[in-house]
Amino acid sequence: MFKNLLPSKPGTEPLAEALKACRTHFVWAAVFSALVNLLYLTPTLYMMQVYDRVVPTGGLTTLVLITVVALFALAALSGLDWLRGRLMLRAGLRLDRMLSGKVLSRVMDLQSKSPNTHALREFDNVRGAIGGQGMLALFDAPWTPIYLACCFLLHPLIGVLTLVGGMILFALAWLNERDTRPRLNKAIQSQNHAYSAQESIAGQSEVVRALGMRQSSIARQIDQRQHATAAQADAQLAGGRYSGAIKFLRLVMQSAALGLAAYLAVKGDITPGSIIAASVLLSRAVAPIELLVGVWPSLVQAVASWKTLTDLFAGTAGVERERTALPAPRGRLQVEGITVKFPDTETPQLRGVAFALQPGQTLGIVGASGSGKTTLARVIAGAFKPQAGAIRLDGAEYDARDGDELARYIGYLPQVPSLFAGSIKDNISRFATATGVTQDVADAGAVKAAMAAGAHELILRLPKGYDTILGPFGQGLSAGQAQRVALARALYGEPVLLVLDEPNSNLDQEGEAALMQAILGAAARGAAVVVIAHRAGVLARVDRLLVMRDGMVQQEGPREEVLEKMRATAGRPTPPASQPQQPSQAQSQSQSQAQQLQNQPRGPRPAS
Repeated sequence: MFKNLLPSKPGTEPLAEALKACRTHFVWAAVFSALVNLLYLTPTLYMMQVYDRVVPTGGLTTLVLITVVALFALAALSGLDWLRGRLMLRAGLRLDRMLSGKVLSRVMDLQSKSPNTHALREFDNVRGAIGGQGMLALFDAPWTPIYLACCFLLHPLIGVLTLVGGMILFALAWLNERDTRPRLNKAIQSQNHAYSAQESIAGQSEVVRALGMRQSSIARQIDQRQHATAAQADAQLAGGRYSGAIKFLRLVMQSAALGLAAYLAVKGDITPGSIIAASVLLSRAVAPIELLVGVWPSLVQAVASWKTLTDLFAGTAGVERERTALPAPRGRLQVEGITVKFPDTETPQLRGVAFALQPGQTLGIVGASGSGKTTLARVIAGAFKPQAGAIRLDGAEYDARDGDELARYIGYLPQVPSLFAGSIKDNISRFATATGVTQDVADAGAVKAAMAAGAHELILRLPKGYDTILGPFGQGLSAGQAQRVALARALYGEPVLLVLDEPNSNLDQEGEAALMQAILGAAARGAAVVVIAHRAGVLARVDRLLVMRDGMVQQEGPREEVLEKMRATAGRPTPPASQPQQPSQAQSQSQSQAQQLQNQPRGPRPAS
């Protein structure tokens, strides 16, 4: 179970480095464990001296001297035991400092939800096992042969008793591992699924209440929780049977050791002091095995969690690779044959999508619902990586830049504004102060972005202006206000590429006018702008249009040319047939959008 814990797959280097950084802690903990286990012989030696030297001779001075030595040894034992526990706790804290941020970074880079989204919980399992009794039990286990050898030194029969008992205990421990491992893995998986369901429902509690799904949601959660609890109880019950058997066997062996030693002492084969020594040595010989059985579930869970972390880091190997520093891009976008297929879906969401956009140009993307517009927006914004094809910014693929560095040059407004708990100023500045940006720089950038988005006056009318605190998911703002604040966030830092997905879905006339000015202003300063919209008003002044259908580009080019083609397609006579053909929903939506765009005035664009 403990093989290959030092990961070697590409991408897992941070895990290996963190373990190597804790090597000193592990080495010293092993050294202190060796001293602790040697000092555990103190009670045995003390009893032998008392019964063999003090009692027969009445030597009180000897009793005082050996008692002082024993007290000193026991004090050293306690101190060393405390030190090794502290060392392992420090090792866990070092792992936390070195890996917690990297684990979160890798989770953020996941393409879709999976059990790895609980990676930080898995990491806490590993850290808890390292800082708990599990690792100390592993350090103590190799000393069992030492105590066994001491038993043989007392008398071969006592050694044989200890050896046979230890072998039986080891067999029980092996059976315990074999029997409980699948049960524990099942319990861990069931717990992860139950937690995922709870988090998902909690995040959509408003919808659950509004749709009257409280009871059904609760019933589903209880059912999943019962499965997880039953699996965990099954694993604990299986382990409990072995723990009880091992405890019973240990007590029987201790009593047997006392009886056997007494018999040998009566025969004169050992001294009376060896009677107590035999029981103590046997107890210390089997104690690590008993302790291992007790902590085995946590060790198994820690190993499984470590494997989960290894898979996570191996699956996101490109996140922290070294990259050559590239100059700031100007905003030339190239989409080259990208294909996207979500897991567990039959058909791709995007198929061979390709187009280009120059700095200062605006592109409107239209199409029926389900045509792939939002997926394309996510890919262009860098939120999702395509399975095939490439996206380039000024000729460089997105992966050529670090994720956060790339995001500095891209402004993204998703369909759902997705604001976070914190002040409006922090939301607009993308919480830049948390990464070392000074407060003055973040404040100035936030206000400038809000002005560019036409949201400055709106924000000033709020109770505390830019310092207004929002709840989780942006609670405290209306849908329209949240969308305008999210637009300001997209414009923060004057990105060279702006991706707006349904940016006017919640806006009134004033907000839509501000949005239009923000789009034209971004294009005027040289940014490439991609706008996805169902309402045609925001697309009235775009330079180019791209029509999506079934995940593919149906038409793309200058706005007027595409509109002319759409009008021609919409007005084309239906070929004769035995039955009249009805236009599909996608065709109807495309014709409707073409009509809306045709009726919108082009309007002048501001001079660059």
